Amino acid sequence: MLTHYLTEIHGLGVELAVSDDLVSTSDALKALRAPLEHTSAQQADEPYRRALITCYARMAATRVALLGDGPKNPARFVATAYETPEAFIADLDVIIQSLRENGDADLAEGRLTELREAVGAFGFHLAAMDVRQNSDVHERAVAELLAAAKVVSNYLDLDEEARVNVLLTELAGPRPLRSPYAEYTAETLRELEIADRAALLKRRFGDGAVANYVISKAASVSDMLETAILMKEAGLLVPGNPPRASLRIVPLFETVTDLRESETVMRKYFAHPLVRAMLGAQDNLQEVMIGYSDSNKDGGYVTSNWEIRMGIARLVALGQEAGIRMRFFHGRGGAVGRGGGSSYDAVRALPQGASALGLRITEQGEVVSSKYGDPDMGRASLETIVVANLLAELEPGGDAADTQGAADLAALSLAAFKHYRGLVYETPGFEVYFRQSTPLPEIADLKIGSRRASRSKSGAIEDLRAIPWVFSWSQARVMLPGWFGFGTAAHQVGLDKLRAIYEVSPFFRTTIANMEMVLAKSSMALAKEYAGLVEDRALADSVFGRIEAEWNATHAAVLAISGQKQVLEKNPSLAESINRRLPYVNALGHLQINLLRRRRAGDESEEIHRGIHMSINGVSAGLRNSG
Repeated sequence: MLTHYLTEIHGLGVELAVSDDLVSTSDALKALRAPLEHTSAQQADEPYRRALITCYARMAATRVALLGDGPKNPARFVATAYETPEAFIADLDVIIQSLRENGDADLAEGRLTELREAVGAFGFHLAAMDVRQNSDVHERAVAELLAAAKVVSNYLDLDEEARVNVLLTELAGPRPLRSPYAEYTAETLRELEIADRAALLKRRFGDGAVANYVISKAASVSDMLETAILMKEAGLLVPGNPPRASLRIVPLFETVTDLRESETVMRKYFAHPLVRAMLGAQDNLQEVMIGYSDSNKDGGYVTSNWEIRMGIARLVALGQEAGIRMRFFHGRGGAVGRGGGSSYDAVRALPQGASALGLRITEQGEVVSSKYGDPDMGRASLETIVVANLLAELEPGGDAADTQGAADLAALSLAAFKHYRGLVYETPGFEVYFRQSTPLPEIADLKIGSRRASRSKSGAIEDLRAIPWVFSWSQARVMLPGWFGFGTAAHQVGLDKLRAIYEVSPFFRTTIANMEMVLAKSSMALAKEYAGLVEDRALADSVFGRIEAEWNATHAAVLAISGQKQVLEKNPSLAESINRRLPYVNALGHLQINLLRRRRAGDESEEIHRGIHMSINGVSAGLRNSG
């Protein structure tokens, strides 16, 4: 980014080579000019060019200060580095304002204005980063800090109310908990170092370099206050009146239970004066991250979507009641089982008010290259989200999911939840079926993720991370996280009722549309062949039989509710795209099954390993949003 700024300053020097015999300049512009001894004879009467020479020298010094080396084209003289992006913007504003005040406003547009806008958007850091950590890790680190400081020795044994009282007391005063004379575990030292590095990045690259501290598995007020304690130890939170927090504390509610309790947790959080004072110094803006992947693995596709909607709606209402501006960070993945699907439809289907302050969306995996790998496609992808967000505010419409259809959709969610949990968490041997009927063990060997496939060495589904869970079912062409439970639940609630809701609910139509795409990409014929990899034939026949029956029920329900004769009938372009790719994907699936069978029979040759991994990549590329 700094190189880009230097290039643009150099280019502007050519564009603004205007003699002061022809133009007037402001006093501020005169003060910004480089001294004559650092300019050539031809530049002596070019005030704007001399001002840009100063800007170039200061930006070159900034590059040295931040990156350790200067530009290829050295500056004319050694200048003072810009301490902040705002200081650089101030110099650009001097040039812009002088041009506008002296009849040369047209010269202030174009390249100069674009440079100023780029600095305002990207600062010296280009991309803002978030810090993210699991609440359990914070809990242990803070407990150790409190024990070493002799504040409380049994923090982990305290109930929630007692924990909150201890944390609020510590946050109210300036005393640090960390001591250079105490010994801490490696985990605690790592968390302290992360906070220290975040503070260092903000000092070096500007306040926008690190913006948020996201807390995974947030389930209580203490989870957020523990984060504040770690921020305080690094100087990222300064107690006072009001307390000043340099990072926004962003809870991530990701399981079904967490989503259901999110409004209660945030209400208690907002009730504390210290929290309200801290938020007041942050423009009363509270960001909340919503987890799509883990809520899906926890409760299935239908329940995940319903509880996400209800959680967001309750938080929007709470924000309006409490005078807090709520912004939502959607932790979506590429696959439908992880919140994937049409970004436009997803934004338009959000509860009213959920995008009033804009929104943040994660783009992950193969979605990044497919949406943003080409500049034109990247612009189109961004424009789609912007348009959807604008329309959500300019043309807010009601949704039957919030009114006459709410009771039936709640019943649909409950029935789907029970059926999904009955298979995934209550069927003896299901973990064995899943691991043997999919390439999960082989996927775990791929170097495609930043974290292990499972949170522990346990084989339990609960400990498996959401990405390999969804990705494995996609490879086996079951796509279970994107539909299972809907068919049984839909027939229980009543297809006629759901058909009526479908006609007047953008939320429900989007839910159905995403399922259509998943059903179109799935193949029970291939899935049965993958089930043939399971050693226990009785287990394989039993579990696959239930999966196939539910797929048939879901397929029939989707067609009945949407009024189609086949899935994606109303979206022929997508149907054609999928149908063109499926013959190649199917062939790779057959090859993968053969290779998996040979490997599991004992063939550990490099050719087998490479072939399996190539087939995994090929199937993923063909299915596209599969992980």
